Amino acid sequence: MWLTWRAAMERALYGESGFYLRERPSGHFRTSVGASSVFAGAVLTLLRRLDTDLGRPDRLDLVDIGAGDGALSAAVLAAAPPSLRDRLSVTAVDLSSRPAGLPDEIAWSHAIPQGITGMAIANEWLDNIPFDVVEQTAEGPRVVLVHIETGEERLGPPPCEDDLLWLERWWPLRRVGQRAEVGRSRCAAWAAVIGRLAGGQAIAVDYAHPVDNRPPRGTLTGYRDGAVVAPIPDGTCDITAHVALDACADAGRRAGAISTTLSTQRDILRTLGVTGVRPPLDLARTDPPGYLRALARASREAELIDPAGWGAFGWLSQIR
Repeated sequence: MWLTWRAAMERALYGESGFYLRERPSGHFRTSVGASSVFAGAVLTLLRRLDTDLGRPDRLDLVDIGAGDGALSAAVLAAAPPSLRDRLSVTAVDLSSRPAGLPDEIAWSHAIPQGITGMAIANEWLDNIPFDVVEQTAEGPRVVLVHIETGEERLGPPPCEDDLLWLERWWPLRRVGQRAEVGRSRCAAWAAVIGRLAGGQAIAVDYAHPVDNRPPRGTLTGYRDGAVVAPIPDGTCDITAHVALDACADAGRRAGAISTTLSTQRDILRTLGVTGVRPPLDLARTDPPGYLRALARASREAELIDPAGWGAFGWLSQIR
């Protein structure tokens, strides 16, 4: 069967028996959340600042979008001080079933709730929003079709007018053979998140690239069991691609965001005190166990801000 990449991804990832309906991401690839508790600690710091900015409301929402196994929700809830935890309403959003062992205080939902007062965070969620692939030909751009069982590709019809407008603004194709991953669906998904904020902050953390440095052949990739594999949309692997977060930021502004920060994970976490600096050697003599704990934390921090790894992830933060 030949489909557009967007339709093929939707079927492979979220259709009946789709990859994300039966699999947990942690079983196939690592994320910042699963690497250590440092990431959740940084999110908690941001949440506490937001709580202050919002005047400490009676109920403060934390909505974890694309929650996977709920690890981020559980870690933030566990680390929250009693004064915050008593007011904290945590919702984990994912299309899969509720994982066993998730704390009862965490609500599990298949849809993003309306009227969020607090924080909505989407860590590696937008990269799994299905999208179309377009290739430039001598006759103009053409939608790429894919065979769902083999991954073989062929060129189809021209893109629709809305996709052409998005491409011209956010991913212009200037040479024959260049490809673009049309991020209009990701922009719409992010705008919907902003639209569900009654007041607060929405954060997207993901693989990203800017409009002046898009990869000429795109970034379409598959993952299975911790390894990179061919992105065949047969439901047996994760299919992902980097996100045009700058385009999502523009969509968020049009959806009502009044403040936007677009940065990297490295820069954001460093402002929150995540530095990866090794403890002084003197500590090894005066407090050997303390030194080992500090050294282990420094190693975890360094991994999160590594500019060749997660540190290069884009962070989009918008306030409404």
